[in-house]
Amino acid sequence: MSKYLFTKAEAGTWSVSDLCRVLGVSRSGYYQWRAVEPPPAPAWQPAAQRAFTRHAGRYGTRRLRAELHAEGHRVGRYALRHWLQASGQRALSTRPQRPRTTQADPAAVVAENRLLGQPAPTAPDQVWVGDITYLPLAGGRWCYLATWRDACSRRVVGWHLAAHMPTELVLAALEQALTLRQPAPGLIIHADRGSQYTSLACRQRIADAGAMASYARPGNPYDNAQAEAGWSTLKTELLPHGGAFASLDEARLEVAYYLDTYFNLDRRHSALGYRSPHQFETDLANHLP
Repeated sequence: MSKYLFTKAEAGTWSVSDLCRVLGVSRSGYYQWRAVEPPPAPAWQPAAQRAFTRHAGRYGTRRLRAELHAEGHRVGRYALRHWLQASGQRALSTRPQRPRTTQADPAAVVAENRLLGQPAPTAPDQVWVGDITYLPLAGGRWCYLATWRDACSRRVVGWHLAAHMPTELVLAALEQALTLRQPAPGLIIHADRGSQYTSLACRQRIADAGAMASYARPGNPYDNAQAEAGWSTLKTELLPHGGAFASLDEARLEVAYYLDTYFNLDRRHSALGYRSPHQFETDLANHLP
């Protein structure tokens, strides 16, 4: 701490004259320093730092702005961008992902794409979308994550992580979703034409739940875009500096916290008006916009 800062901090206890004399600085120099002292930081900056730290650098300017607005701080993205740069901080950025995790079975008999030409769902548990991605483990190994997401609220309603990706991977995730959500008959369950989803076991479980299977058209990557969206973000936020999980058990613990607690309950989603899936569903239930 500089002598001037110390003098300012102790000025309520000791006189400025005594402090300057003991510290060997001039009173005029101290008052001159006070005259050009930078103004205190605006109230939103400590709040921005708390939000940035709490979300482990995952929030860029858009989500930070939404977080601060929710706390009553009116600040724009330009000010937040300047603050991040001035403080030497940078939000995590996503990486493109190219490996394929599903392979179509040309012999499978599958249903049509029931989402084509249909309006977007207006309530939870009308449409679920599913997909599989990979996560790195130490030693060059991989594990595979299957999720089912609600197309309206973006909530991950079911997931499962395993060292391999047979049909049981997506069935375990689907069973979790059905158990937790108890959807009414008529739910559309949509996925790509990967063999895990078009298998007899998966189609039968969907039918037994009173739901309707729906599949992306062959060779059309946009048909399952919502299910595939967010994988780069998930990997960046789970492994912000690259690397890999030490073991399958560690991966399960990290994924469980990320999906069940952070992603569903806390993380603001731009498609939901910068609300979390939980808050969005709560607002819908309370008939709020």
